[in-house]
Amino acid sequence: MSEVFQLKDRKAIVESQSHIENPIIALKDVTLKLHSEAGPVNVLNGINLEIADGTSVSIMGPSGSGKTSLMMLIGGLDQPTSGSVKITNTLLGGLNEDQLAEFRRDTMGIVFQNYHLVPTMNAVENVAIPVELAGLADPFDRARDALKSVGLEDRTKHYPGQLSGGEQQRVALARAIVNKPKILLADEPTGNLDVKTGETVIDLLFALRADHNATLVLITHNDALAQRCDRKINLTNGRISREENHL
Repeated sequence: MSEVFQLKDRKAIVESQSHIENPIIALKDVTLKLHSEAGPVNVLNGINLEIADGTSVSIMGPSGSGKTSLMMLIGGLDQPTSGSVKITNTLLGGLNEDQLAEFRRDTMGIVFQNYHLVPTMNAVENVAIPVELAGLADPFDRARDALKSVGLEDRTKHYPGQLSGGEQQRVALARAIVNKPKILLADEPTGNLDVKTGETVIDLLFALRADHNATLVLITHNDALAQRCDRKINLTNGRISREENHL
């Protein structure tokens, strides 16, 4: 039976997180404040979150609740206004931009809603990008193997414009896992797909996570999808307002 923590039980949330030994992801007292013409906007407010290695966690919440901003901080694509973000025992705040890029390349695979493929590169070239950046041997062989793992071995020479939305997202998945990352970040990966295609992509995402024993952080509006994860975390107004443990 799921254990549910409501906003009034925030102490219980913190206590439940403190029992995780050597978390692969650890956020402590994280705030994020952005500036706008109307004045400062508090996006995240005092986030404390620990995620165990090899687990899957979904992040839910209404638009504007801070879901994508939270993922951007975990991915080192943004820096908090205050607090700390520690990934695999590395404090991201202590890294410069080049070091952050290298850390992401070696540690994380990221899947976005809009695929983010290079339109002038074919599928195998897109997937080979992180391999080449890492200086690993046989980048195209590795890329072809990754494309085979998502069922696209016959689409290696196709360009993004020649692929369906579902195929493009599978290429993005192959690119995300090609370097066997410890952490997979997925921001609404089925947001631009029809239901059936989205289910295929999600099944692949979870299968690839299991194959590589990766930690998965998944942003979604789909409660049924969130229930497939080991934990479900809800954000409201930049705070953790509810948590369910499914283990």
